[in-house]
Amino acid sequence: MSQYQKIFTGSSIHVLALRDALESEGITAVVKDDSESARLAGFGSPALQIQEVFVHEDEHEKALKVLDQLSE
Repeated sequence: MSQYQKIFTGSSIHVLALRDALESEGITAVVKDDSESARLAGFGSPALQIQEVFVHEDEHEKALKVLDQLSE
């Protein structure tokens, strides 16, 4: 993921809203969910429902503007 940069960490509800806003601007987001990966592998995870949003480095600045608009 070296070409991707993290722009947000939060609940699945906030991540869904951000992902939808990014997609409406033509930005493809990658969502990382360690708790779901752990659950599927049969392990537990203390950070339930916490996800991370990554975007390609070429879209980083544009994605941060979308994130700022959502937090207003």
